[in-house]
Amino acid sequence: MSGSGPAGQYALDRLLLGDNQFFGINHMSEEKARAQQLRFQRLDAVMAVLDAARDEGIHTFMCTTHDRVGEICDVVRADPAAYGDMVFLPCMPYAHKYANAVTEDGILGTLRRFLPDGGSLGAALRGTRQLAAKDVEGVATLLVDAELRMFEGLRTPVVWMQNVVVDLLLGLGFYDAFTMFADHVRLRHGAEPGFITMNLPALLDALETAGVENPLVCSNINKLGFRMSGGVDAYLDALERRPFRAVAMSVFASGAIPAEEAIEWVCALPNLESIVFGASSARNIQHTRRLVDEFWVEPAGRRRPEGRVPARSSP
Repeated sequence: MSGSGPAGQYALDRLLLGDNQFFGINHMSEEKARAQQLRFQRLDAVMAVLDAARDEGIHTFMCTTHDRVGEICDVVRADPAAYGDMVFLPCMPYAHKYANAVTEDGILGTLRRFLPDGGSLGAALRGTRQLAAKDVEGVATLLVDAELRMFEGLRTPVVWMQNVVVDLLLGLGFYDAFTMFADHVRLRHGAEPGFITMNLPALLDALETAGVENPLVCSNINKLGFRMSGGVDAYLDALERRPFRAVAMSVFASGAIPAEEAIEWVCALPNLESIVFGASSARNIQHTRRLVDEFWVEPAGRRRPEGRVPARSSP
């Protein structure tokens, strides 16, 4: 298990289990996505995969704040003897949840639904006044608190800002929002802030401007350049030269790269701290863990791949 890293930073495990497979998300195959969504309608099917991951020494679950994750949290809270070593890394906001709520209840109704308790009506009204006054920080931090309620009593050492918001703020140039989020997560929740993005080079520039030092950043990193805005070379330059902590996702490019080739390439990259991956069976989890154990290169031995890596445009 990981614990404190340099300067009080939380040291992530090499492998983190993601949750896309549980909610029918697959970036290459709608048919596979539908099949997974049907398979994981039952909570016991989800827990079987989480248990298989823990059997392989993977104790960290990087997850959205989907309502089904709340059910997982209930199971874990109810059995501390079995799940006392489990760590959650929440990613927020879960945009579809808010979009659906606005459709059903309107903006004010959505605020009332999601703002934290502690005089929930008063908090909702306070959030409404802040929204009317364009107090973005006030409403945003209240919503972060609300998103984290489902993890009460559980270990959440890192809280991620989801890429749909990160990249929107990046495009708008609203870099102060990154500082607001980072400060609130640290001071209110005692956790480390993380940022998920589809444009690593641009985000690192923005976070530097915002004064967020040595940030924890998760982005697509794979040999084909799949969903890597700016191209592979720009990402490799960032990994070599920029002060940040890298977490790689989509390392298999949604199945376009053979597993062994994908893992061997990514495990040798400089400045890589962790890999987050999705898996729907014990066999796939075991295979991925074995490959990472085989190909993981300690930081002192890592280097940029020789030659130009062929990039592919995102679909």
